Amino acid sequence: MRAEIEKKMKETADYIFRHPEISEQEVQSSRALAAFLEEEGFALSWGIAGFETAFLAQWGQGKPIIGFLAEYDALPGMGQEVCSARRPSGGPGHGCGHNLLGTACAGAACALKERMEKEGLSGTVRVYGCPAEETVIGKIRMNAEGVFDDLSAAVTWHPFDRNRVSYDIWQAQDIKNYKFYGTAAHASKHPEMGRSALDAAELMNVGVNYLREHVADDVRMHYTYTNTDGPANIVPAYASTNYFIRSSKWERTEDASERVDNCARGAALMTGTRVEIERVTCNKEMKVNRVLAETFYEEMCRIPAPSYTEEELKFAAEISEAAGFENGGVYFTGLEPLEDQPVPLAIGTDVSDVSHTVPTVMLSAAAMCRGTPLHHWAATAQAGMSIGQKGMLYAAECMAAGAYRLVSEQELLEKAWEEFR
Repeated sequence: MRAEIEKKMKETADYIFRHPEISEQEVQSSRALAAFLEEEGFALSWGIAGFETAFLAQWGQGKPIIGFLAEYDALPGMGQEVCSARRPSGGPGHGCGHNLLGTACAGAACALKERMEKEGLSGTVRVYGCPAEETVIGKIRMNAEGVFDDLSAAVTWHPFDRNRVSYDIWQAQDIKNYKFYGTAAHASKHPEMGRSALDAAELMNVGVNYLREHVADDVRMHYTYTNTDGPANIVPAYASTNYFIRSSKWERTEDASERVDNCARGAALMTGTRVEIERVTCNKEMKVNRVLAETFYEEMCRIPAPSYTEEELKFAAEISEAAGFENGGVYFTGLEPLEDQPVPLAIGTDVSDVSHTVPTVMLSAAAMCRGTPLHHWAATAQAGMSIGQKGMLYAAECMAAGAYRLVSEQELLEKAWEEFR
């Protein structure tokens, strides 16, 4: 990869890190990434699928069309100084490394473009600026509106603590709000006149907790209270909860979600209240593609994994001790082998819906030391320094190499589509 591209990538990732913005508010982040691509000869379009912070950057013409899926939203409350101790900086932060994620996709697209220009290869390179991944909204809406329909393949990656092809089944998710409406009354003088929305919410949650015994092992149901009104001497007229319902198959997720709905309806009936069920968003599980996974793994085998300086290893040791990571002093490893079978993963992403529209491949690269969980202050700290940036550059090079194979050996795309269908 050209040295100037690497320099721009580091500057862009650093800028996005220092200007963290939460979902659907990524104005500076999206503009920084788009400016990088525009300088490298990509044509820009904005307002994709109605998102102010979504863009399409495109170069070339004709088939195949390779789309890189870039993300750049930060997490609320995850601000952290770039140091090996817990020092919150306040506000949002890149505890999922999306400052690196989007920038690597842009860098990979630039590297692929340059190679295609040099060799006179036809085809189209796209970068989709995708907002609101953390709220599982961006690519869901973009996919529903047909934004990805004409792609030959979709390519992306995610920062993790190791290097591998992400041959994973990311979870299917159904995210809902349950809003209970009751009747306020004086809790001591006229309790008989009240109908407690909070009682309904609590009874719903009791029902769901009993339901856990009767769902498949991979089903997860998480909830939190999001609102209730007034002091304890007033029967609450309103209460609400937020639920994430997940599994590795949409059919199981959908079934569990309907049963959670019934817990809510039963709780409302028991308490004489009314419930509104609001679906916030949902996505299917990841549809893996063996042809793409093997192609990109072959390229990752040819590209050396990052090496680390004594200073970086010292930082990894310090942050591991401060955060209590159990990595046995092994902070970074090379490329991990490609699994024979897909691996169920206990997290979700809106990339999954794209994988049901077009053959999709995702890579993982070590942008943090082993044992670092996502959505953690230590992930934020490493995303803002050289450790994270080395993972970013490695991911970009691997994505560009794999994508080049798809452009130059189009029989691979034909096989990927055969498998997809």
